[in-house]
Amino acid sequence: MNLVRATVLVFVTGLVLAFSANQAQAQLKIGYINSSRILETFKEAIDVRTQLKDLNAQWEKEARDMQKEIQDLQEQLESQSLLLSEERKAQKQQEIQNQYLKYQQFVQEKWNQQGGEAVKKEVELIQPVYDKINVAIKKIGEEEGYQYIFDVVAGNILYASEDQTDLTETLLKELNKTLAVSEAAGTKTEE
Repeated sequence: MNLVRATVLVFVTGLVLAFSANQAQAQLKIGYINSSRILETFKEAIDVRTQLKDLNAQWEKEARDMQKEIQDLQEQLESQSLLLSEERKAQKQQEIQNQYLKYQQFVQEKWNQQGGEAVKKEVELIQPVYDKINVAIKKIGEEEGYQYIFDVVAGNILYASEDQTDLTETLLKELNKTLAVSEAAGTKTEE
């Protein structure tokens, strides 16, 4: 976490220094937010966390109930083992195995990191909160004249004013010029 903050600090410092040369032209206004603090204190984000916590608790209870059922079946098998025929023991063991597979499938469906229901539900519930935060950041940036607003936690630019120069096209042209020069040099060598 300290590495991220240090990187952000170096980036912001470099940005400020780069723009300080143009200080005579315009006053640069940079702001930052702490996304962790916003998500910890914004009521809608707290409500989403509460909903997710309650839903997770419900799923955990279902999982515990399934584990208890498996444990009860195993105890029944052990206590009745001497009285059961081999065929009936095999049926009970198969029943235990089926319940265990059902339990594993339930856990996988709910908490799989690559797309379990918990992950999907979190995205579904938190996205409107993120959208609202982004709209508010843009509004503050435009109304208060910020050129950039950063997130100190993630090290991202959350807002860049539209009047700032987007260098993407300039960079692509320069890269294409370099490519054209390289290709031209390659064709001259072949002749």
